[in-house]
Amino acid sequence: MSAWVIALIVVVVLLLGPFTVKIVKQYERGVLLRFGRLVGIRNPGFNVIIPLVDRMTRVSLRVVPYVLEPQEVITRDNVTVKVDAVVYYQVIEPIKAVINVEGYREAIVQLALTTLRSVLGQSELDELLAHRDQVNIRLRQIIDGQSEEPWGVRATLVEVKDVLLPEAMQRAMAKQAEAEREKRAKVIHAQGERQAAETLTQAAAIIQTEPAALQLRYLQTLVEMSGEKNSTIIPLPLDIISALTNKLHQGHKTQ
Repeated sequence: MSAWVIALIVVVVLLLGPFTVKIVKQYERGVLLRFGRLVGIRNPGFNVIIPLVDRMTRVSLRVVPYVLEPQEVITRDNVTVKVDAVVYYQVIEPIKAVINVEGYREAIVQLALTTLRSVLGQSELDELLAHRDQVNIRLRQIIDGQSEEPWGVRATLVEVKDVLLPEAMQRAMAKQAEAEREKRAKVIHAQGERQAAETLTQAAAIIQTEPAALQLRYLQTLVEMSGEKNSTIIPLPLDIISALTNKLHQGHKTQ
């Protein structure tokens, strides 16, 4: 074989090499079409295809995060909110992702945007703020139902990151929270007054049955007042206390 033939073969190999040898990474799969017809999937590693006859499309099997554009949504209770969300999707069937849909990335993003607006439009503001996990689960289920079987793409997670409310609504919610706290404080204060009244009633009943208890309480009060250096103590004679206790005791017997 002459040198020029060998040189020609080398040149042809060098020219056709990039079109013949395809390297598929570990996290990819290659969908091979021959004359426009599906041949099969090429696994990771070194793959040889026929130039100008075969066409291989690499599909990544990794989870892809995509931040959706902020959406202004009107909730079911007619509140306009601005929502930020992120969707995580993954190709689970490369053949469907290539054959059944043109541009599966754009398709899953548009599907996520449409579903986000639809689901949030059917939810109330309180549900969106307090039960966001349930909203996220509903979003993922709807997206999976429309993309996993026909497209081979699964939405692994859909997360509503932030909900921005109008300033007027924020002020109204702040007033509502303040009023709720005031109501709770008044209820607690009223409960304390009722418990104090019940305790005083029980103490009065005990003092009526035991006249000496009033005298002991009087002496205890004097001891407590003596601890205050700025207080002036005016003792009450014990005979007056005895008269008061006897009167209370007699009144209790009369009842």
